[in-house]
Amino acid sequence: MSAKARSGGTPAPRWREEEADPRRWKALTVCLVSGFMTLLDVSIVNVALPAIRTGLGAPQSDLQWVVSGYALTFGLVLVPAGRFGDMRGRRNVFVFGVALFTLASAAAGIARTSTWLVLARLVQGVAGGIVNPQVSGLIQQLFRGAERGRAFGMLGATIGISTAVGPLLGGLLIRLGGEHDGWRLVFYVNVPIGLLAIALAYRYIPRRPPERRSRKSMDPVGVLLLAAGLVLILLPLVEGQQWRGAGRWLLPVAGLATIGLFALWERRYGRSREPMVNLSLFGRRSYTFGALIAALYFAGFTSIFFILTIYLQNGLGYSPLEAGLASTSFAAGSAVASMLGGRVTVRFGRPLVVAGLVMVVIGLAVTELAVRLNAGPGVAWAIAAPLLLAGLGSGLVISPNQTLTLAQVPVAEAGTAGGVLQTGQRIGTALGIAAIGSVFFAVTASSHGDHATAFRTALLVTIGFVLAALVVAVADVLADRRSRPPGRPSPRASSRGRQGARSGTRRTRPSASRPRR
Repeated sequence: MSAKARSGGTPAPRWREEEADPRRWKALTVCLVSGFMTLLDVSIVNVALPAIRTGLGAPQSDLQWVVSGYALTFGLVLVPAGRFGDMRGRRNVFVFGVALFTLASAAAGIARTSTWLVLARLVQGVAGGIVNPQVSGLIQQLFRGAERGRAFGMLGATIGISTAVGPLLGGLLIRLGGEHDGWRLVFYVNVPIGLLAIALAYRYIPRRPPERRSRKSMDPVGVLLLAAGLVLILLPLVEGQQWRGAGRWLLPVAGLATIGLFALWERRYGRSREPMVNLSLFGRRSYTFGALIAALYFAGFTSIFFILTIYLQNGLGYSPLEAGLASTSFAAGSAVASMLGGRVTVRFGRPLVVAGLVMVVIGLAVTELAVRLNAGPGVAWAIAAPLLLAGLGSGLVISPNQTLTLAQVPVAEAGTAGGVLQTGQRIGTALGIAAIGSVFFAVTASSHGDHATAFRTALLVTIGFVLAALVVAVADVLADRRSRPPGRPSPRASSRGRQGARSGTRRTRPSASRPRR
């Protein structure tokens, strides 16, 4: 289906900079704060688990679901929620998601039993999955050209920092609230932020009428097939430490088969109506390669903080705050590089992602060497510099890759495309934590509690995931060079032309200042 057909049969309107919504940067701030809040809850709870066990007397199975239940429901609703926002207008869906997240956070904070807390976390995950596709969709809707690159750069920084800084903020809140009830602050802190975000969303996020298309619906069969496939894939991954039997790995195989049925259904459904996921998205190399890079990188990236927190707290007796502080250099490097990466993505394109991945590999390799040489209580200082390098590299991966992956997606499909991209990230995260966590715990058991050796071994698996992402990124760069006509300028040269064009008052096409793929 052509881009013209997908956009309702009319060419995309020309875009003038003076026509841009003057509230767009304030609207972006509201979106990023809300997205940060939901993504932070992926990692902030890890350091709070010992306090939750103490405060509620929670069994290990419930503690596992406090973490994994959030990730599971978060991943399940991303694509349908993105689709619904594309259809019905993103502001109202965004506000509903933030309101639901705020209520669920309050319910988690006042939980009196571990079962109560698990149910609240499941609802929190649903709400987080509703909010995040609207953020990427609103960026596509409100920004064009180099501004869109900057906006996605800020979103990439939000994603990277929220994951890296979660353990630190969790440790601070537990220290502030006390060992018995400090974990409640981890959830209560979302309430005032959520209420403020709701008020500001109505003020700054523009209300845009939904696209009126007779062929577009929620595709209920597609929703059910996708949900079933994701449950079958994610459940044994997020429950890896509870399910010991080898038979559980039959579920991901069944899940992949169900995803195959979903793809066949979408293709058939698309003959008469517009499917939930337009498979033509994957006909764009920038989208397909970018989604694969994101899934592989998140498999390694998010696992770093999981195994580092366990190593420092269980192996060396660090407090939650001290364990959180150990990842501060990574978070700082990621913040700085993400902002820079968002500004220069248009100029350098995918080679910037390649450079970032190389930096991450080097940083993690030096981290492994530092732990090998100094595995004692001072290890946090020994790994600070290499984690800073890895964080700088991470900022050049997440932010630019997000921009490049979504750059050619039509605005009308932005929410769905963002949901599919983040679903891949959630699957990658679950896969990475399951694989790397299994290695960590297996080595810990076989080495009679040698957490340093377990951390180093698991870190090598982490590096393997990052290297896999690097291979895909290099393949994309080489494919782009092979497909470029002899007379076509390099991305850097063409960006200089685009910068000159920006000095005028009018942009001729939204794609003119996007990365050339």
